[in-house]
Amino acid sequence: MKLNYQGIQDKAAWKKAGVALPSFDWKEMAAETEKAPTWVHFGAGNIFRGFIAALQQRLLEQGLVKSGIIAADTFDYGIIDSIYDPFDSMTLMVSLLPNGSMKKEVIASIAKGLRAGSAYPQDMEQLRAVFRSPSLQMVSFTITEKGYALKNIQGEFFPFVQADFAGGPQNCSHAMSLVASLLLERYNAGGTPIAVVSMDNCSHNGEKLKESVLTVVDKWLEKDFVPAAFADWVRDENKVSFPWSMIDKITPRPAKVVEEALSSVGVEDMAPIITAKNTFIAPFVNAEEPQYLVIEDRFPNGRPPLERAGVYMTDRDTVNNTERMKVTTCLNPLHTALAVYGCLLGYDSIAAEMKDPDLVALIEKIGYTEGIPVVTDPGILSPMDFIREVIEERLPNPFIPDAPQRIATDTSQKVAIRYGETIKSYMVRPDLDPRDLTYIPLAIAGWLRYLLAVDDQGKSMECSADPMLDTLQTQLAGITLGSPDSISGKLGPILSNPAIFAVDLTVTGLDGKIEGFLREMLSGPGAVRATLRNHLKRL
Repeated sequence: MKLNYQGIQDKAAWKKAGVALPSFDWKEMAAETEKAPTWVHFGAGNIFRGFIAALQQRLLEQGLVKSGIIAADTFDYGIIDSIYDPFDSMTLMVSLLPNGSMKKEVIASIAKGLRAGSAYPQDMEQLRAVFRSPSLQMVSFTITEKGYALKNIQGEFFPFVQADFAGGPQNCSHAMSLVASLLLERYNAGGTPIAVVSMDNCSHNGEKLKESVLTVVDKWLEKDFVPAAFADWVRDENKVSFPWSMIDKITPRPAKVVEEALSSVGVEDMAPIITAKNTFIAPFVNAEEPQYLVIEDRFPNGRPPLERAGVYMTDRDTVNNTERMKVTTCLNPLHTALAVYGCLLGYDSIAAEMKDPDLVALIEKIGYTEGIPVVTDPGILSPMDFIREVIEERLPNPFIPDAPQRIATDTSQKVAIRYGETIKSYMVRPDLDPRDLTYIPLAIAGWLRYLLAVDDQGKSMECSADPMLDTLQTQLAGITLGSPDSISGKLGPILSNPAIFAVDLTVTGLDGKIEGFLREMLSGPGAVRATLRNHLKRL
């Protein structure tokens, strides 16, 4: 059985294999999309294919929409070449259930995949034509937080971004510049309104997206590449809206056990590939079943009825509160603590870590003891129910092949939100004192210990990719396992940096506590484990 339009015509074979097929015809959907496109999505990776595209599939199956989604990628064209085109843009979605079973479904709501780059003029012209279409209602994104960044950690524009400023709308490469140029195309075609929706897992994602797009537009305006009326149009929320959203679904890299399970029932060509941009991706997506998407309901040109697919459509405050609940308290801080300590203690599975009483106690204390007192209840989801599901069901799922090494990626870009926001809440609450925090400082100390690239047994380990890794490791140079005093004078520049922690930790009273924890962890092999046990029993 082959995963493509021709292959899924053998419905009996797919049914025998336990794979659900779409109830609509992919070719008819693709034709409708060509005629009247409504949705373009940038970022062709797993979270899109396994979650967002499945939302549109639900609407297509209910007869609530006729067109699908056009996927575009600005970074890794190999995904389109190897994962979209050979499979008619279809994905085999595999939900990994806690009982070990798999729920399998062909997702066929993507009409086509396009390479959004100047090296592919035909694809770019198709994108321009789509953006000129009055029927287009929304353009969404899952390009990771880095995809919106225009500046380096020194606050300087990246050279390739500067080149986009200088080259103008016809000669740009960065995702934000490309989006700005496509919005110009729409403006010049009559300026039909549109919603520009970040669905990335980052705080205030719509604000970040808007700021980056407007920065590009303003630079072009300074150089007379675009008229002032275009800049005004982009700023007008009744013409171009930038809704905020919160997304949550654990979607790890493709697992060998899933590939083998699919092959065993006769599905061909399921082997993952590694693209030239080093993306590890497969024709299938494996993920947990629980998923949440909350979107601010501001769509000036209409929208698909996403609430009929399980999306929470609400106001900005509710989105913000839901996102804060997840990112600062109920999931992300726990994930980061498991990531850094898991690497230090030799784990390669988040689920395996959830059998470790010390690590479970740590995240329970970070979540229930220190996070829940300052969480804002969004109203649409219960924080206590959400965190219980995370700790008791989602993270322990042994069939989710997620690794601490993956979660540890880009930690420097995450700790400000995942820990800094809770610390700030303790600073402004008259009934709370940040100096009373223990487990969040313990998580931060664990991250600093992780950055030394030496595990708890004293063996070298590889740190995951992080844009600040070299800078931070340089600042920590000279700190060695077995020499706790080697820490002296080293942490100040890091702990006082609000760009990392969202607050100067040296004024919170936590710097000494963090340094003390790190000193303990440096006493010798096994000290990380001993430090955890020492402080987790101080209830």
